[in-house]
Amino acid sequence: MRMLVIACNGQLGVDVTRYFAKSFEVIAYRDVELDITDEKKISAAFEKDRPDVVVNCAAITNVDGCEADPELAFAVNAKGAGVVARAAQSVGATLVHISTDYVFDGTASKPYTEADPVCPKSVYGRSKLEGELEVLKACEKFYILRTAWLYGHAGNNFVKTMLKIGAEKGEVGVVTDQVGNPTSSMELVRIIEAVLKSGRFGIYHATCEGVCSWNAFAREIFRLAKMEVSVRDITSEQLMRPASRPAYSVLSKEKLLENCGYRPAQWQAAIAEYFTVQE
Repeated sequence: MRMLVIACNGQLGVDVTRYFAKSFEVIAYRDVELDITDEKKISAAFEKDRPDVVVNCAAITNVDGCEADPELAFAVNAKGAGVVARAAQSVGATLVHISTDYVFDGTASKPYTEADPVCPKSVYGRSKLEGELEVLKACEKFYILRTAWLYGHAGNNFVKTMLKIGAEKGEVGVVTDQVGNPTSSMELVRIIEAVLKSGRFGIYHATCEGVCSWNAFAREIFRLAKMEVSVRDITSEQLMRPASRPAYSVLSKEKLLENCGYRPAQWQAAIAEYFTVQE
């Protein structure tokens, strides 16, 4: 079985490539090697490699950056997703497409299910939702995995930012009014493995279990890192970011458990694993 990984140098792509090398013949492309907005290059690569499974890890994930450059966001997150989906369909491959909690507006009071109405409030969220629709339109064998608050040893993320600011300043202000499911890239990889084994295509929510605020997450990061850092409680309004963030970003994993028999790790266990496993 052959697996093609797009953006193998990114936060998720690094772990996907390493993990699945034990069970697949992995063909890995860096983001600069395979531009998902270039339909001719994508088609040529798929025809040459003839993958059985494709994991598309390419995306513009800078939320505020998407707000500043919507054209680029939609080119990659929406158009690019469609290009990959059509190429996967053309060779009969199963596609794993990574989406986001930002497709929801964040006003719920209970965990979002896959059947709940979508209503993105940012350019990033809208571009990722459009990407989902492109996959649904173009590909028969697909898994759309909505993840959230992702961190890993590769790339930039909240964990690395907190450690850097904590080391440099000894204090940081973190919002208390945004809650969700912090998710490690390694746990997302295990979810990918679970859905692939299930053979039950569709949209799945793919985050760790357990709920916390960004503020509580930061405090746990510093505790595990054994760093004395003062964490100030602030609100989203005080932070004044260009793009809107969902206040409630909790995703239900009941469908994942029912269809695939997999219950993700608790977020506390996942971040503890992050600090015990070397890059």
